[in-house]
Amino acid sequence: MTCFTSPEAFAAALAELGDPDPHATADAQTRQAELTKPAGSLGRLEELAVFFAGWQRRARPRIDRARAAIFAGNHGVTVHGVSAFPASVTAQMVANFAGGGAAINALAAAAGLELTVVALDLDRPTADFTVAAAMSEAECLDALNQGAAVVDTDLDLILLGEMGIGNSTAAAALCARSFGGDAAAWVGPGTGVDGHGVARKADVVARAVAFHADAPVTAFETLRRVGGREIAAMAGAVLRARQLGVPVLLDGFIGSAALAPLAADNPAIAAHCVAGHCSAEPGHRHLLDMLGLDPLLALGMRLGEGSGAAVAANIIRSALAAHNEMATFAEAQVSASL
Repeated sequence: MTCFTSPEAFAAALAELGDPDPHATADAQTRQAELTKPAGSLGRLEELAVFFAGWQRRARPRIDRARAAIFAGNHGVTVHGVSAFPASVTAQMVANFAGGGAAINALAAAAGLELTVVALDLDRPTADFTVAAAMSEAECLDALNQGAAVVDTDLDLILLGEMGIGNSTAAAALCARSFGGDAAAWVGPGTGVDGHGVARKADVVARAVAFHADAPVTAFETLRRVGGREIAAMAGAVLRARQLGVPVLLDGFIGSAALAPLAADNPAIAAHCVAGHCSAEPGHRHLLDMLGLDPLLALGMRLGEGSGAAVAANIIRSALAAHNEMATFAEAQVSASL
């Protein structure tokens, strides 16, 4: 099934976003008030339960089926030495995912998540976006639709992650083009480049933004001009999840940057998303502020692969367990006035 048949269809879907069910939200709030605890004593766990109730459209939300979808792509911008690792590492890590040896394999299993890995034309990197659009319209649409295809209607939660040498540079370019600001404010060490490498990345991002300055600043055009296939795929997955009412758990800077062009067009796109964590990448906190998202965790992680989000999935499971399995004051015969 092709969800986004044209740039116009993608823009139309982004303009027409659904909302959570107010009745399920209200019912969940009522239940929270009846559980055997002081009001607000479980903090964010209470908020998460109500959030999931609204988007799952049931007062007792649950996670019976959850998927971690990891997208991989290669970037032509790596010709500028923006990464500490060669582009060949992307395919090597995809093989590691397939063999079960990566962090996300272990963390997804610990969180009870299905793991789906989608490699997008690894032998055909995107164009160097300092001198051309990263993708053609057809390539960008294909990536968006490959992302949308991983969102099944019966999922209770989808977690998005990525692998792609050079993609923290693409993420910074997406943020700079979507939200403005100096390029240096959006770049960081990524895979571990030194200070000279960070400065080189800032220069690359600044040149990319300047090169595409005359192009339309729409979500689709920004994704195709300075994004990457795996980032566009995550954007397609986020939008498709919104159409289906499936809550999204975001990972780090790159995964969150997939929302930047969409949020610049329609800030409401982030409403069905939870930020799993704030990564050590310097631009991530600023990006989360721009998206209006408060991360669940801040563990100094910067691996990608959906790893931080997978850890956060356990917190969501805890929130829903408390919401569904605690007794009410009436059931426990406990005075609500205590």
